[in-house]
Amino acid sequence: MRATFLHGSGDIRLTDAPDAALRQPTDAVVRVVASCVCGSDLWGYRGISKIDGPKRIGHEFVGIVEEVGAEVRTVRAGDFVIAPFAVSDGDCVHCRNGVHTSCRRGGYFGSQSRLGEDIDGAQAQYVVSPFADGTLVATPGVPDDALVPSLLTLSDVMGTGHHAAVAAQVSPGDIVVVVGDGAVGLCAVLAASRLGAGRIIAMSRHADRQRVATEFGATDIVAERGAEGAAKVAELLGGIGADAVLECVGTKESMQQALDSVRPGGRVGYVGVPAGGPELPVGQMFSANIAVAGGVAPVRRYLDELLADVLDGKIDPGRVFDAEYPLERVADAYTAMDARKVIKPLLRP
Repeated sequence: MRATFLHGSGDIRLTDAPDAALRQPTDAVVRVVASCVCGSDLWGYRGISKIDGPKRIGHEFVGIVEEVGAEVRTVRAGDFVIAPFAVSDGDCVHCRNGVHTSCRRGGYFGSQSRLGEDIDGAQAQYVVSPFADGTLVATPGVPDDALVPSLLTLSDVMGTGHHAAVAAQVSPGDIVVVVGDGAVGLCAVLAASRLGAGRIIAMSRHADRQRVATEFGATDIVAERGAEGAAKVAELLGGIGADAVLECVGTKESMQQALDSVRPGGRVGYVGVPAGGPELPVGQMFSANIAVAGGVAPVRRYLDELLADVLDGKIDPGRVFDAEYPLERVADAYTAMDARKVIKPLLRP
């Protein structure tokens, strides 16, 4: 089989890998139908995250189950499944509390489990999923191919954008600001709209992303960043600030922009993968009674409700994929995303 390996900064290669095979009775072997490149994949690609030798990469995929272990009960061969980016057993105390990303035996696709075992990367022809019952979610039948992009977003970006909105307690009628116009930020716009926000301000400087944000429910676009962006938000809102701000970038500057854009007593939901030393100014939060919540999104917790809306046609988050590549051209997909020529590239094995 073929799988994608990150060898070092700027060095992505699709090479031969051992055929996928069951390792534990709780495993499932999945033939990948679609995967994609995530913004967090770029940290290693750019050399920001240290890479020790070649490693499989990718954590988002959907596919068809080929084989299951003897102890797997909830999925079977032939099922179309969505794989949340985090592996979870579904049984530990953290999974039962809905924080599947902290599963005591879990981990992330393309990384290692908390037990020290390697977990396959998703940018490949086949993936072995540990703890198939706790991780994989089967759809009712094999979906039409046109639904695949939206189903793929449920493995990460749609669930992550939704987590930002949930963490910020977005409610019907709220004024919401979204900081970040990547796939997660755009999905956060859609999530806020889905939860009934009355006004959604998307902060974006790129016409293609502004267009998707508007299609997803943004009522206003602010192109300025930093202090200028916060000042523009204040101007739009009569100097009061937003009820909720969704921080979907993960830098010190984006977090400060979020905090400067929320009203006293408002909420910030953050899901941006931390980079560039984001810090919380506790004095500002204290004096203005600003609540901050969020973190790595437990997308398995949200998958059932979001899947229902995708299947019913209520949301179409797959529009964040604006380019498609065969797996053989995975290196080109990374180059295009790194250069911000595409929002999010979809990969087809």
